[in-house]
Amino acid sequence: MIRPRCVFVSKCLSLYALMLWPGTIWAQSFALTLPQEATISAQDSDPAASYRLLIGPFAPEGGLAVDLEGARSDTAWRLPSNQQTILQITAPLRAQLADAGFQTLYECDGMHCGGFDFRYELDLLPEPQMHVDLGDYHYLAARRGDEFAALTVSRSSNSGFVHLTTLFSHPIDTPDTSSPLAQPVASDPFAQTSQIGQTLEQDGSAALDDLVFDSGKATLEAKTYDSLSGLADYMAANPAARVALVGHTDTVGGLQVNITLSRARAQAVRQALIAQFAIAPDRITAEGAGWLAPRDTNLTEAGRQNNRRVEVVLTSTQS
Repeated sequence: MIRPRCVFVSKCLSLYALMLWPGTIWAQSFALTLPQEATISAQDSDPAASYRLLIGPFAPEGGLAVDLEGARSDTAWRLPSNQQTILQITAPLRAQLADAGFQTLYECDGMHCGGFDFRYELDLLPEPQMHVDLGDYHYLAARRGDEFAALTVSRSSNSGFVHLTTLFSHPIDTPDTSSPLAQPVASDPFAQTSQIGQTLEQDGSAALDDLVFDSGKATLEAKTYDSLSGLADYMAANPAARVALVGHTDTVGGLQVNITLSRARAQAVRQALIAQFAIAPDRITAEGAGWLAPRDTNLTEAGRQNNRRVEVVLTSTQS
């Protein structure tokens, strides 16, 4: 993504004027503490930037991401002669984010992120100031209120590299100089909760009605499902949310056989959420109810089809 930047903000008069505009958010961003030998290799800042925060693995049809606007800061460090592994470098930095009140939205390493494709979706300071080994890097996205952070860690044969992007989310509007009282209205990029999220919070459960399974089997047909995308969006926006997937069947066949089948289908959905959307496994459980909780009559084919479903139940007491 190509965009204008201002490395020395005090020399950019237009940006300086924007910083003085009433209502503009330009707060002190989170700062990492790195080992003593670390040196800053590049820095950049922009009080009115756009940024695409990745919160899911790369996907050809487009991975999970949220588009942000606000005051952005980028810093890259080089750790010369550092022989620690990437995870050893990452661990204390992750702890600093957590101690500062950030909640992790997404975390992955090289190939699990999407390798080459994911790396080139990251908007980082350029080489050689920020070196990324395409087969060996770690990424973490986190949120603290209106502040978002993206941490990328990689290394070369003899040095470690760390990149931190922070962004305070606020609308980028043209200042209304005719009114000194004009103020931008703060916005939350996660405020547009998906329909499935609204249903979960209102009713406690929602049916994933677009799922397609092979007849009599627990194999989820390989296709894009809006219900799973919506559920993944909701869980990414609400890191404390926990859910249970519950499979249901019609009354054809014995109870135990149907409980086994319904649980297997719920497990297939759980695996899809973990594999395709990188939802943490401990946030999702899978259960099977068989034909014990019908939502329609089992006396007609249409009713039986309506009873064959997987539902998601919100199990956490706060989202």
